[in-house]
Amino acid sequence: MVKPGYRLALFATVLAGVVVLLGAYTRLTHAGLGCPDWPGCYGFLAVPMSEHTQALAEVRFPEAPVEVAKGWYEMVHRYFAGSLGLVILGLAVQALRRRGEPGQPLKLPLLLLGLVILQGAFGMWTVTLKLWPQVVSAHLLGGFATLSLLFLLTLRLSGAAPPLPTLSARLRGLAAISLLLVIGQIALGGWVSSNYAAVACVDLPTCHGEWWPAMDFANGFHLTQHIGPNYLGGQLDSDARTAIHMTHRLGALVVTLVLLLLAWRLRRAGLSRLAGLLLLALGVQVGLGISNVVFHLPLPVAVAHNAGGALLLLTLVSVNYRVRLNSHSRQLAVVRHSGDPGVRQHNAGTPDRQQGPSVPMAPTGQ
Repeated sequence: MVKPGYRLALFATVLAGVVVLLGAYTRLTHAGLGCPDWPGCYGFLAVPMSEHTQALAEVRFPEAPVEVAKGWYEMVHRYFAGSLGLVILGLAVQALRRRGEPGQPLKLPLLLLGLVILQGAFGMWTVTLKLWPQVVSAHLLGGFATLSLLFLLTLRLSGAAPPLPTLSARLRGLAAISLLLVIGQIALGGWVSSNYAAVACVDLPTCHGEWWPAMDFANGFHLTQHIGPNYLGGQLDSDARTAIHMTHRLGALVVTLVLLLLAWRLRRAGLSRLAGLLLLALGVQVGLGISNVVFHLPLPVAVAHNAGGALLLLTLVSVNYRVRLNSHSRQLAVVRHSGDPGVRQHNAGTPDRQQGPSVPMAPTGQ
């Protein structure tokens, strides 16, 4: 049964997806500093358009000439992100008002409210720290985290998940590991993007014609690099960027192999639809990643690669939700069964060796 707040959570999830894609578009068009201040743009609520306001903007920020197109890319992203924050605030208020109702999530909406406030701070630091890669990557991860948690909230409020067959603990563990690996790969993708390393290698499957080219991992993953310069366009040399790019490639290989195993296990467990959805999301993302290299990072493909990462993440959230929902339902069934007085009396007079499990056990091969 659908719970109150479901439609608002679904709307917020879609809006969060739009915000993630707008953020990717802003980053890929090098418009992250399209407005040199925050939350306005050159001291205005919108991008200065008239000759008078542009002249005033250049007086205020002489080191940042007005670029109208880039300014609008940034401001549209901010407008949508601000709207998302208001919707999440509404979800949190609604959760507080309905906190006594059965099945109403409370911690998750409050966590989302805290996360979106933190995202606002990261958005500010992205500008004030001039695209410092650590902040840009954290801001990207925060966007994906907001999207995935909103999707989880939507699933919990939907009440539409059908019962699943009994699943093995190994399958649940593999699903959790797969989710963590995808999160790690998204973090690597953010590091590639924030350090402008997407085209550090322009050939496949080799890089610069070598299987193991010259790479500088120490500088490529130097997370304590100083704050100060303008990081637009990146500050790392070729070997450092190659190290980042190759790490992302190797991570993609590991993630692909693990997700193929998970899809096979899901299919064996009778969850063919989930397995098919996972394979589709994985295939699209791998294809987009290869296209980015082969076609030298065309903007539509690069933005679609971000969308593919979001789709793959949401698929893994759905898989883990379905698997763990089933496990939680089984535990509740055992507790309720054992709490029945008649059951307790029957169990007390029955030898342990004659007692069967409360629920069917998974086949050993599952």
